[in-house]
Amino acid sequence: MDYTGKVVWITGASSGIGAALVRDSASRGAHVILSGRDEARLQDVAKDCGETLILPFDVRDDNALADATSKAIAWKGGVDVAFANAGVSQRSRALNTDMQVYRDIIAIDLTAQIAFSQGLIGHMTQRGSGALAFISSIAGKVGVPMRTAYSAVKFGLAGYGDALRAELSQTGVQVHVIYPGSVATDVARNAMLGDGRKRGRSDKAIDEGIPVADAAKAMLDGMAAGEREIIVAQGAEAGMGEVRRTPEALLDQMAGMVANGYMEKMESEG
Repeated sequence: MDYTGKVVWITGASSGIGAALVRDSASRGAHVILSGRDEARLQDVAKDCGETLILPFDVRDDNALADATSKAIAWKGGVDVAFANAGVSQRSRALNTDMQVYRDIIAIDLTAQIAFSQGLIGHMTQRGSGALAFISSIAGKVGVPMRTAYSAVKFGLAGYGDALRAELSQTGVQVHVIYPGSVATDVARNAMLGDGRKRGRSDKAIDEGIPVADAAKAMLDGMAAGEREIIVAQGAEAGMGEVRRTPEALLDQMAGMVANGYMEKMESEG
């Protein structure tokens, strides 16, 4: 994939991985659409990124998402690459976690990211091209203590992405699932505690994690190389991700089922 002239839409673009993806995509010649809740912070990220479009909205607002999707597609006639990146992490024992925390994390990290994708797959399949990228996590490969809600949604996002990739395998639309390990962002500081409060402090592992610009580069390079699962981690986290990497043969098998009429057969059987 050559990003020059491509329209790249990134949610969660006001900070962390999202902001780094904005800057790296722009440096590769892409036209970038930035989305998040804080318009001022999005404006700050967009500085020196060339021609950009800022579409602020809350990912849980279906009407706002639909409006933003229409504007994103209309801006330059289409969206070529979309990153479902918005999300919030967790730091709490399951025993001490309110159900509302689970509901909130599921709504933000899973349901909203699926809705973002669902708004674009029709557009991309009609064009016969495009790329969807879902930011999962190493916690979406291996269940991590103190992150039961977060692991659940990241596993779920990976499953949605894998199934969607198979369904779209004959359409020209690429689907990538990205598994970051510890990346030096504010993810731990912004994580939800068991009662829903923001944690307010970071982790040593996060602070000593992969520099965010390096992580974004690895993600964009992996997509450009056509990698379906992109593991961006180091040390033990990289090992965990590789051990749980889905074999390419299995991904090919799922796509082969689609090519051989599996979906049509299922539909005809009711």
